[in-house]
Amino acid sequence: MARLHLFDLDGTLLHGTSAPLEISRQLGLEARTLVLDQSVSAGLIGPPEYATQVYELWTQLTEEHVTAAFEGAPWLARFREVWAEIRNRAEYCAVVALSPSFFVERLTGWGAHAAYGSRFPALPFTEPVDPAGVLSAAAKVLIADQLCAEFGLTRDDCVAYGDSLSDKDLFAVVPVSVAVNSDRHLSGLATHSYVGKDLWDAYELVRHAR
Repeated sequence: MARLHLFDLDGTLLHGTSAPLEISRQLGLEARTLVLDQSVSAGLIGPPEYATQVYELWTQLTEEHVTAAFEGAPWLARFREVWAEIRNRAEYCAVVALSPSFFVERLTGWGAHAAYGSRFPALPFTEPVDPAGVLSAAAKVLIADQLCAEFGLTRDDCVAYGDSLSDKDLFAVVPVSVAVNSDRHLSGLATHSYVGKDLWDAYELVRHAR
């Protein structure tokens, strides 16, 4: 039976940073975004408030900024090799993250079968962000269920990789999980824990597990 590997983005595939922080770095606004990252990580604000506030920072954002942020981000080593291995085993890999969809969806070009993020307006922004399109920890579970239905799998066939509060709901409903450079919110929940900068090493913890 195939498996579905579900990857978080911020703090997981991206080491020590988030997609919004990397985007804001292109605009010279990383300090203000770091404060927002810390607030949402601590649960002081929710994903809709976070999305609204970063949207307000990005009035000058262009596709060129996003491309530079994406290509220059500190990705974990060998994550594309991991996805190639997953595909070679006739398994599936997907990214489900709270970051903007216009960043997350680029990962399908690097080997993900699917990639989901919070819906933002097209760039350059001419419309407001819709809070209803912003993902949450609970939404990650719903998307996982949708992907399972699409691929003919169940939650029992899933492996989750994450680092923080936004991954807690998903970790609670799948049988195998890997906490990657995680914070306190995943303590006691993960099947495995990995600290480092190479996704292959984290993947090896579950590569042959069922």
